[in-house]
Amino acid sequence: MKSLLKKYRILVVSLLLLALFLGFYCLPGLRKGGSKDFRAFCTTLFKNEVTDNTMNLHFTLKDPKAAGIDSYTVTLGSLSENSPKDSGKALEKLQKELEGFSRRSLSREEKLTYDVLSDNISRQQALKAFPYYEEILSPSSGITSQLPILLAEYRFDRKQDIDDYLTLLSQMDTYFSELLSYEKKKADKGLFMSDDICMKVIAGCEVFTGHPDDNFLIDTFASRLGQVEGLSDAQKQDYIDRNKAVIADHVIPAYSQMISGLTALMGSGRNDWGLCYYPKGKVYYEAVAAYASGCDDGAESLYQQIAQARKEDLAVCAKILDKDPSLSDSSEELKGKYNDETKMLSALENSIQKDFPAPPETEWEICHVDPSLSEYLAPAFYITAPIDDYSYNRIYINDAGDYSDLYYFTTLAHEGYPGHLYQTIQSYYYGLAPVRSLLNYPGYTEGWATYVEMLSYYYAGLPRKEASLLQHNQAAVLSLYASSDIGIHYFGWKKAEMEKFWNMYGFTDSDTIENITDLILEEPGNYLKYYVGYLKFRQLRESYEQKYGDRFDACAFHEAILRTGPAPFSIVEKIVTELYP
Repeated sequence: MKSLLKKYRILVVSLLLLALFLGFYCLPGLRKGGSKDFRAFCTTLFKNEVTDNTMNLHFTLKDPKAAGIDSYTVTLGSLSENSPKDSGKALEKLQKELEGFSRRSLSREEKLTYDVLSDNISRQQALKAFPYYEEILSPSSGITSQLPILLAEYRFDRKQDIDDYLTLLSQMDTYFSELLSYEKKKADKGLFMSDDICMKVIAGCEVFTGHPDDNFLIDTFASRLGQVEGLSDAQKQDYIDRNKAVIADHVIPAYSQMISGLTALMGSGRNDWGLCYYPKGKVYYEAVAAYASGCDDGAESLYQQIAQARKEDLAVCAKILDKDPSLSDSSEELKGKYNDETKMLSALENSIQKDFPAPPETEWEICHVDPSLSEYLAPAFYITAPIDDYSYNRIYINDAGDYSDLYYFTTLAHEGYPGHLYQTIQSYYYGLAPVRSLLNYPGYTEGWATYVEMLSYYYAGLPRKEASLLQHNQAAVLSLYASSDIGIHYFGWKKAEMEKFWNMYGFTDSDTIENITDLILEEPGNYLKYYVGYLKFRQLRESYEQKYGDRFDACAFHEAILRTGPAPFSIVEKIVTELYP
């Protein structure tokens, strides 16, 4: 049986929220009373934050005016040299504002918003205690690699959207200059990335600038103009010409500037291995792990929990194979049953409804990553729908790898139904407070998507024993990534320790282990989002199955999780207990 090694994917839009609450200041004249005042506080906070970055505004709201946002400054945001310090002060002010409200006077839903907001501030404060430790230019999820796909996805629903888009493009050279200033400050403090990682970021930028005259942002721009009603042919041509000019004058130069700036910084990195080799790096990694996973168990406790879960999964695999050794040659093909990606996602949408609440009606589209970006983007990702229009859902598949039918099926479960797409529209449908759409809980979102990905093996039409074997095998393999994440960044593993660890589980190819090591070095905490989040949902479900036995209601259990929405697992467990006691 082939082990399914995956480079796990990123939920793209949330990663653009690099400096949440930077623009927040104490709100003058607000009485700290009950629900009405708290709702006003949350509304003002939401408007302040969502307008601080026009990319965030555009991907969060389809119609800002309907949300009471009549005007805004078109900006990519700012990352000035003082921003880490300013961000810490802003978070402290926000916490004091929040604590000024009487929590007990709030409604149940408002208490949930209060608790999640307070928790998110605390997690961000823990990270902000380490200014310039965060890496914003990582090869796969950094700004230079993510921004092109976001720009290609920038919808044109009205003429204002086109004008905003061109303004944003015209700011890219200035914005990238600020990013480079941030990286130079990191270098001055001995916190710059390794040369290997830097070379990958540079290579990604070089790919983007390789064909400036036929850059994919030129082609996608022209096609998106057709979405805007009332534009004459002359107006369309004028916009096309302006777009080409701004790409030539600002976008390509921004990436060229990044290439030269990073090249000049090569050699300034002082650490080629885990975060623990930086001053106070283990403490910083604990903050990264807590933010990524949404739980506060600590790295050593998580390591033990992961090891125990892996032991359980491998025991299940061994038991299945003892009874039927022929399953070791299980095929990853679905024998033509779902040989089309659209049919796969449609089948998932229908088949999940015995275990999950019926989804609201919506639309979705499966797209494919432009070949020029395929090497530097994740295998798949979901573009988060606007909170005021969940009918617009797009899933991207990266065709760079040679993947099996089963891989595509489980990937579409992760990104679509009952994964990111489903979780997103259900949260909106259940009335998630707008301000909560700005609070990133990757342990919940990626953990949910991984949890349902594991369940999707049972929707693929495979014999149950084969589905169980593949599911538990995949969970065990993913646990190896999570253990390695902690091993490298907290315990200080290097090449020898990584090879010894992976060899124990039958992985002996040095190139494969080196590739895994590189992924973990580039994205500290990334695999904790997926595996620890998944493990927390799995543990929560197991506790309910033990409690209820045959009376366990999977649909009600999942509905309680979805109604809670993205949150730390301490709050998820508390609210799920209230909704599904």
